[in-house]
Amino acid sequence: MRLSELCIRRPVMTTLVMASLLLAGFFGYRQLPIAAIPRIEVPTITVSVQYPGASPDTMAVSVAAPLERQFATIAGITAITSLSTQGNTQVTLEFDLNRSIDAAALDVQSSISVAMARLPIDLPAPPAYRKVNPADSPIIFLALTSETAQSQEINEFADKVMSPKLSTLPGVAQINIQGAQKRAVRIKYDLDALATRGISVEEIRQSMMQLSSVAPIGSVRTGQQFYILEIKGAEPYAAYFRPAIVAWRNGAPVRLQDIAKVEDSVEDDEARTEFNGVRSIIVSVQRQPDANTVAVTDAVHQMLPEFDRLLPPTIKLSVLSDRSESIRDSVHDVQLTLIMTAVLVILVILAFLRTWRATFIPAIALPLSIIGTFAGMAMFNFSLDNVSLLALTLALGFVVDDAIVVLENIVRYVEQGMKPFEAAIKGSTEIGFTVLSITMSLIAVFIPILFMGGIVGRFFFEFAMTISIAIALSGFVSLTLTPML
Repeated sequence: MRLSELCIRRPVMTTLVMASLLLAGFFGYRQLPIAAIPRIEVPTITVSVQYPGASPDTMAVSVAAPLERQFATIAGITAITSLSTQGNTQVTLEFDLNRSIDAAALDVQSSISVAMARLPIDLPAPPAYRKVNPADSPIIFLALTSETAQSQEINEFADKVMSPKLSTLPGVAQINIQGAQKRAVRIKYDLDALATRGISVEEIRQSMMQLSSVAPIGSVRTGQQFYILEIKGAEPYAAYFRPAIVAWRNGAPVRLQDIAKVEDSVEDDEARTEFNGVRSIIVSVQRQPDANTVAVTDAVHQMLPEFDRLLPPTIKLSVLSDRSESIRDSVHDVQLTLIMTAVLVILVILAFLRTWRATFIPAIALPLSIIGTFAGMAMFNFSLDNVSLLALTLALGFVVDDAIVVLENIVRYVEQGMKPFEAAIKGSTEIGFTVLSITMSLIAVFIPILFMGGIVGRFFFEFAMTISIAIALSGFVSLTLTPML
C-alpha cells in the first residue's frame, strides 16, 4: 500500500504521528471518568407535591390522579409511577430512550400548568419537577451522630453548613439529607377548652398563618428620615406562639396556651435514622453524570477535616459508605488483568518468533493501540469502567494480529536475501489489503452490538465501540509503524 511505503520512506514523520497518537492517548486517559459500569441515561423526571396534613388516600385521589391523567397525554412516556405518603406525592415519569430529556421537561411543565386547575387550591406550593437518572445512586454517605445533642441541632449543621459546602465541589449534582429533623412547633388542641369557648379549629389555623407570615406594612417618611415598617416573623419556638391571641371572648383575649398544648418538635417526628444504634442524620452525595466518581469522593474526604473543626464537640462525623472503594478495587483488578494479559501475549509472540528483535516490533504496536484507544474513548465521552476495561483486555489478543502478519511477510523476504528496506516496502505492499480486510472483518463482528436498541444495547455500546477503536488503531499501526521499524 502507498501508505506503508510513505511511512517507510518518511520515518521521522511516522515517529511524530505515533508520538502524537501516544500523547493524545495520555491526555484522553486523564479525562476519562472512573465508574463501575457505563453511564446509561434513562430520560426520567420526578414530580413532587407537598400537601401537609393530607392522608395518603387524599394525596392519591386529589393530587396524584389528576397529575397522572394529564401526564398520560405526553408523547413518548413509557411508564408512570406514583407514590403517595402522608402529605407527600411523588410521580415518576419514564420516557423513551430516544426522547430528549429537555423537551420532555417542557412538556411536563406544561402539563403541570394545565393540571393546577384540578389540584387543591390550598397547596402551599405548586408541584416541582426535576430531571433525574435512576442509575445515579449516591456515591458517598456521611453520618452525623450524637448521644446528647438534639436531632434538630444535628439537622441544622447538615442543612446549613455541610450541604452548601458540598454542593460547591466539582462534580457534585445533589445533596440529600435522610432522617431530616427540621425545627417545628407542634400544637395539640384541647377539644374541651375549644368547645367551652366556642372556638373552631379554623380560627386557630387562620391566626397561626397570620402570625407565622411576614408581610410588608409600608413606610413612614418624615422631614429628615425614612422608616420601613415590618412585622417580626415567627420564630420556630413554642415560647413565641404560646401567648399568641387567637380570639376574643366576652371582652377578654383567648391565648393559644389556654386552649392547646404548644411544644417544640420537628416537622416529621416519625422520620428516624440510626448509625450503630445511635440517632443520626445521614447526608448523601450524588455526582453529576459526567463526573469522576473517585475524584468526587476524594474531594469530599478532603473537606471532612474542615467539618470536624466546625462541628460541636458532642456531634461526630463519620463515613457510612463510600462507593469509590469498591470501584477502585474492581478497576485495579481489571488493570492488573490487562497488564498480565499484555505480558502473556508478548511471551507467546516471543515463543513463536524466537527472537527479541522481531518480538519488539509487535510489542510496540500493542501499547500504542491500547493507549490511543483512550483518546477515542474520551471523544465518545466513555468512562473507565469494568466494561470498557474488559473490552481493552479482549482487544489485546486482536491488536497484535495485524502487526504479526505484516512482520512475518517482511521477514520472509529478508530471509530470502532481500535488504530490509526493500523487503519492508515489498512485504507491506503485498499484505496491506489483507490487513485491511482482517481489520474490517473483526470490526464487522461488533456491528450488531453497536446498533442494538434498549438499555442492554446502550450498556454494551461502550464495549463494542472501545474494542472497535482498538482494532482500527492496530490496523493503522501495523500498516505504518510496523513496516517502518
